[in-house]
Amino acid sequence: MKIAMSGATGFIGGNLTQEFKGNNWDTIALLIEDFQSSNDTLNKKLSGADVVINLAGAPIVAKWTEEYKKILISSRVDTTSKIVEILKNNNPKPKVFISTSAVGIYDGNGVYSEDNAVYANDFLGNLAKDWEKVALKAKDAGIRTVIFRFGIVLGKNGGILSNMLPFFKVGLGGTIGNGSQGFSWVHISDLKRAFLEAIENDKYEGIYNLTAPNPTTNKGLTKALSKALGMPAIFRIPLIILKLKYGDGAIAIASGQKVVPKRLLDSGFRFRFENIEEALIDVIGSN
Repeated sequence: MKIAMSGATGFIGGNLTQEFKGNNWDTIALLIEDFQSSNDTLNKKLSGADVVINLAGAPIVAKWTEEYKKILISSRVDTTSKIVEILKNNNPKPKVFISTSAVGIYDGNGVYSEDNAVYANDFLGNLAKDWEKVALKAKDAGIRTVIFRFGIVLGKNGGILSNMLPFFKVGLGGTIGNGSQGFSWVHISDLKRAFLEAIENDKYEGIYNLTAPNPTTNKGLTKALSKALGMPAIFRIPLIILKLKYGDGAIAIASGQKVVPKRLLDSGFRFRFENIEEALIDVIGSN
């Protein structure tokens, strides 16, 4: 099987590439320069792909200048649009297009599923809406389309934990603000299993929350990480500190959502890691 994937060199893409390799599937990486050149270059890589996966997107945790906001939009919306436009004209078309989004599309004040939600009306929420709208155009072209709304991905050697662990390991960890903000997450092994299921099961179509069934809070994450490491986590990071460093981008760290994966569970998918405590013990034990 041939899989063309943007974002293949990142934390999630690298893990998926290794998983696919174990199945003897070939992964073709769609690189930044492929999107900056003519459509012919990108088309060559997409041509004949059985599966196309779109993970592209500049890092959210950064200082959001007006210029960087344009990069955040372009790296998601424009990149996705370019892929879809090429796929619409390809023959044969891939059997499935899997694109990504984020739980930042949801408001931060409730617990939401795919069909029972209040959506955020801020920069991140609107970015996710635009991102998904473009991706869903692949469905209009007759391509089975799956969109995974990611929670925070927990795994070895990457993601949010690579930034947090150095502080927590020396007892300098703590909550952000009062720690009450929602924290929806997924273990990398469950993420990989969900992708395999979406590739192999033709019944998978539409939008899915790719988050563990039991969301927690920033305080819950802090307590679980402290326990897994056997280190205290008594500090509190004031929001003003984050705003001084990241400006408007601080919202990506200081806010959060509580999301449940109703459609995945209804489809029969079962998570190996349902609780933050067991997920972190597994990840920390493998670091």
